Amino acid sequence: MDLLKEQAVNFLQLVVAGKIDEAYETYVSPDLRHHNPYFPGDMESLKQAMKENDGMSPNKTLEVKQSIEEGNRVMVFSHIKQNPEDFGGAAVHIFRFEAGKIVEMWDVGQAVQEDSPNENGIF
Repeated sequence: MDLLKEQAVNFLQLVVAGKIDEAYETYVSPDLRHHNPYFPGDMESLKQAMKENDGMSPNKTLEVKQSIEEGNRVMVFSHIKQNPEDFGGAAVHIFRFEAGKIVEMWDVGQAVQEDSPNENGIF
């Protein structure tokens, strides 16, 4: 696996495992900018939101379906479930790295439908 791709996946896996402080200390620049429309764009706001989500969904899982590294950017397409019974959601995280740290992040998601007319499925 490419180095930045491995770092992006490790970051997400640590977050899902509830090791949010470790994820940020290891992989994130203090100058992180993110583009999640639900929170202010600074690192601390996103980190706090991740901690709150972990408190509400301690049994969350993440299964990486695809990851792509190109230059200083990484895309991770994954299946995230808040609990084992949840159909979950498809998520795309895009990371931009500088000096081996995440400096910018985008994320979008879509709920997995129980009954989809698409026989290929979302993944």
